[in-house]
Amino acid sequence: MNAQDSTVTTQNGPELQQTIEELVGTGFTGLSLRINDELGEWAGSAGVAELGKPDVPPVDGHIRIGSNTKTFIATVVLQLVAEGKIVLDTPIVEYLPEFELDPRITVRMVLQHTSGVFNFTGEVFEDGTTAPGIDWSGQAWVDNRFKTYQPQELVRFALSKPARFEPGTDWSYANTNYVLARLLVEQVSGRSLAQEMRRLILGPLGLAGTVVPETATEIPEPHAHAFYRYTDAAGIEQIVDVTSQNPSWISGGGDMISTTADLHTFVSALVGGKLVPPALLEEMFTPHAKIPYGLGVFVQETASGTVITHNGGHGGHGALMYATRDGRKTMTATLNYVDDADLSLAGEFQAATQRLINEVFGAVPAE
Repeated sequence: MNAQDSTVTTQNGPELQQTIEELVGTGFTGLSLRINDELGEWAGSAGVAELGKPDVPPVDGHIRIGSNTKTFIATVVLQLVAEGKIVLDTPIVEYLPEFELDPRITVRMVLQHTSGVFNFTGEVFEDGTTAPGIDWSGQAWVDNRFKTYQPQELVRFALSKPARFEPGTDWSYANTNYVLARLLVEQVSGRSLAQEMRRLILGPLGLAGTVVPETATEIPEPHAHAFYRYTDAAGIEQIVDVTSQNPSWISGGGDMISTTADLHTFVSALVGGKLVPPALLEEMFTPHAKIPYGLGVFVQETASGTVITHNGGHGGHGALMYATRDGRKTMTATLNYVDDADLSLAGEFQAATQRLINEVFGAVPAE
């Protein structure tokens, strides 16, 4: 596999380059990594951008960032709280009366995944049983990946299913929460999420490589390609390039596109207090007792101290976003790979993430 030269060599470049090459060897098609800290910046990539071709992934290529979208949306909601347009502990049904939402569900619960609403992409329960959601995997998704879903349609589907638990009594990750958050933003602002995102984040920070695609199917150049593997009706394995797709099936739950440089700029501005006022930022970074999730972010302890993070991935694209609470160090990464309905690379994805965390931020010793 060919290695991409780093953009800046003030970091421990050779070791980092070796690490990402080794991680690509565990089953990924390509990986791009960006580190910023007191030593400066290092960025590099390894693997290939497209199966069957020799080019390495662009160091700052565009990628579908999956659930990192949730951090962007939570930030916009908190900015609207700061503007006096939203109150965190108000029942969200007061803002979205078109839905028959439990009046106990507050805006805060939606942002923290404590609402109990059914996850429209399906539920996996503690006893191992499952409840299916919309088609988002396998051949059914591949064949219909250009279908347009309306966010209201996804919410109504979720509300037609039993709630997972009583509002505020537990924690469970549900993409439905962030479709509701998207609709909340649009309702109180009178503008689309894309317009509010440009007004409050993308414009002020100059994030030219970050896109809220809505129903647009293409991804800006340059980019690495995403692939999906499935077995067709004849029992033959197929691998399809799914870089182009209509991301409305995941809506505010994970549809945005960005780059490692833009993710660095965004998370640095967030932890640095440039986007959300201090009191609200403290609430955003206060983790739930069961799962260390605040409002749109995970809160993780490392040897470097508290780290604010969110990751995301689906359909052959993935993104990592990490920053120390004091903003002194960030790590952003993008991955391209061959995905499938069995999420075969999930273990490798977690292992790769943990290795990068350990090498960049240091591991927390076991108690």
